[in-house]
Amino acid sequence: MQELVSRGHSISVLTGYPNYPGGIIFKDFRENPKMFSQFSGSTVWRVPLLARKKGGLNLILNYLSFMMGASIWGPFKLRGQKFDVIFVYEPSPVTVGIPAIVLSKFKHIPVVFWVLDLWPETLSAIGVLHSKKLLRMVGWLVRGIYKRCNLILGQSKGFIGNIAKYCDDTNKIRYFPNWAEEVYSNSEAVELATEVPLVDGLFNVLFAGNIGEAQDFPAIIDAVELLKSNVNIRWLIVGDGRMSDWLKQEVAKRRLQDVVLLLGRFPFESMPSFYAHADALLVSLKADPVFALTIPGKVQSYLMSGIPLVGMLDGEGANLIRESKAGLACSAGDSKGLAQLVIKLSNMTKIERMAMGKCGLNYAKQEFDRTKLVDQLESFFDEVASLKG
Repeated sequence: MQELVSRGHSISVLTGYPNYPGGIIFKDFRENPKMFSQFSGSTVWRVPLLARKKGGLNLILNYLSFMMGASIWGPFKLRGQKFDVIFVYEPSPVTVGIPAIVLSKFKHIPVVFWVLDLWPETLSAIGVLHSKKLLRMVGWLVRGIYKRCNLILGQSKGFIGNIAKYCDDTNKIRYFPNWAEEVYSNSEAVELATEVPLVDGLFNVLFAGNIGEAQDFPAIIDAVELLKSNVNIRWLIVGDGRMSDWLKQEVAKRRLQDVVLLLGRFPFESMPSFYAHADALLVSLKADPVFALTIPGKVQSYLMSGIPLVGMLDGEGANLIRESKAGLACSAGDSKGLAQLVIKLSNMTKIERMAMGKCGLNYAKQEFDRTKLVDQLESFFDEVASLKG
């Protein structure tokens, strides 16, 4: 967004009341909504929704309330404004496409839909839906959304075939990955996060991001337990999510407090200060065909940091780590394999690990450079701009 604004584009963002990840509408927003009306040079328009809270039902209500609120209030809030294209960012849920389609009908402008999470397959993979009938219904919904979009972008090459199953016109599908943010490229030059105690001689494995079903924390904790007698290895967990409470309980139950630091959630801008503590960066996904097609969003940032990766995942994510020579990877769910890789990395010399990190940085600059990818995004917008009207 910031890159597009710097290139002279005028951007309006339609979103909901801020409530993630705590599931409660931010107090600051309730007291002064105008504080949240601008972001990185863009105007932010917000519509009412039901906060996420906890539990599957509340999550569904949150999804539906935004879909309905944005479909009803979006055209009203944006009345009189002219746009050339609607760009949909879809990490989840796919229903964010419906307000965009409604708005496109009012404004007579094309829709570019960026798929970062595959529905309905992800719902099955994380156990949200088990009913084949309901999954088919979600599939029909996905097909209807794709049909009404002018371009559909997939975040990995593996996504393309899956998207094609629900898209009658495969000519409008494109590969478009996440880019790497430059803020992560100088982790050695930033100040260390004071939240992490400095202890000489430790090998720090850092996980940053969502603590959810997809990340397979049961397998991660099993690996931690296998190595708990190795007091020189410390695990740093930065982030939160639906499994945060479970993780805290497991760390306490298994008496892993001495080797696991649960640091909580921090702003994006402060993350390099945590990366600066890391000797290896952990990325993981559950064993499931849909996740084998996925490149976790954190991978690009990990690569840009110049720190070696250790992965417990299948498919595209694991292949990327190996192809870039940026780290080591084992199969999804392989706790023993993860433990062995951490030991292997910790036994390497610092020079060997730095070489891995440099390979990752070079790969990120080559494949996930933000400037190049935003150039490509602009070309996608130009491609559909002729359809306006």
